[in-house]
Amino acid sequence: MSADELTAVADFLFEAGTLKRQKRTGWWMAGVQDPESVADHSWRTALLASIIAKLEGADPAQAAFLAVWHDTQETRTGDVNYLGKKYSQGEADPRDVTADQVAGMPEVVAEAVRGLVAEYEAKESPEAVCARDADKLECLVQGVEYKAQGYAHAQRWIDNSRGRLVTKTAQALADTVLERDSLDWLRAALGERQR
Repeated sequence: MSADELTAVADFLFEAGTLKRQKRTGWWMAGVQDPESVADHSWRTALLASIIAKLEGADPAQAAFLAVWHDTQETRTGDVNYLGKKYSQGEADPRDVTADQVAGMPEVVAEAVRGLVAEYEAKESPEAVCARDADKLECLVQGVEYKAQGYAHAQRWIDNSRGRLVTKTAQALADTVLERDSLDWLRAALGERQR
């Protein structure tokens, strides 16, 4: 590995860190004043992808791996919500953005990342289907949490996310989430009776 390749990796690490500060813009339309970051979203998406994949008989590690990388392009494009995409001219292909991001990295790393993003975007492998469902299900779960905080307009995101789920596991998990209160886990951990 050359010094230039290590520099490219180091620079990407700083670039990826911007996702910790970049807010998910769709939630502003729902009135959420301080929405989650892209990195917040990607973390829980990766957890969900591994769960959905395991229950669907797909590779949970690969599904989580895809989910970790699914929004990394937003360091360069920003988090453009669905309304904004209507007005975007020549929306950037995530594969092209990724190719630019990994240029100069060790080829073994660059090839792996390009392959992950291509697999996710192709929407064909069982793991990609699970990761994409995890992306939508995470939005639904976040919507339930925001609604519990008083953001009634989050219901639109909840409904849209539920309607876009493909796998039986994600659909069943969404229905279960919708039957729960976002703090039921805490009551259970404290040994309190459920509502």
